[in-house]
Amino acid sequence: MPRIDSEKFYLASLKKHGATSRGLNWSSDVHQSIRFEKIAALLGDALNESVIGDAGCGFGDFYHYLQANNLHVKKYLGIDSLKEMCEIATQKTECEIIHADIIKEALPMADYYICSGALNILTPFETQLFIRSCYQSSTQGFVFNALYGDKKSDIYNYINMDTIQSLAKSLHVKSVSFIEGYIEHDITVGFFK
Repeated sequence: MPRIDSEKFYLASLKKHGATSRGLNWSSDVHQSIRFEKIAALLGDALNESVIGDAGCGFGDFYHYLQANNLHVKKYLGIDSLKEMCEIATQKTECEIIHADIIKEALPMADYYICSGALNILTPFETQLFIRSCYQSSTQGFVFNALYGDKKSDIYNYINMDTIQSLAKSLHVKSVSFIEGYIEHDITVGFFK
């Protein structure tokens, strides 16, 4: 069981802040953009002409980040467990958005899966299931950001380097890349095949 009910957590923010970065519990548009920038940096030229699966897509903001930065993917596919998020993302992106629980349901194959923020309130076990599902459903890799460190919280989930390396080993990841130091307690990780 999650520590908190993710549906209530996100729907409360959506009701209070609307379809904005704050509505997804980001501290600001700037922080959301920085995290997207780091994901794009780890993907590099592979972004162009790839099928990108956005796991926990929220309102489809990563798609808009790509468009605004002239990064053209072959196909963008959003996936979110909240019906309300899927409806907003469908309207905002006009892309295929799937309503699914990434931990429990099979994902369509994509060249790369990305995830920005969706791991933040999962339990450590759920986080590992989520990462495993996305990595196994990709042909090239999975890039994600997460809260980073050994901090303990009743709401938020922090991941440390030992956990990242252990998970990479269990998934037989060929190459692990990461970027840290851009926002306190945040890390962006790439698991590549």
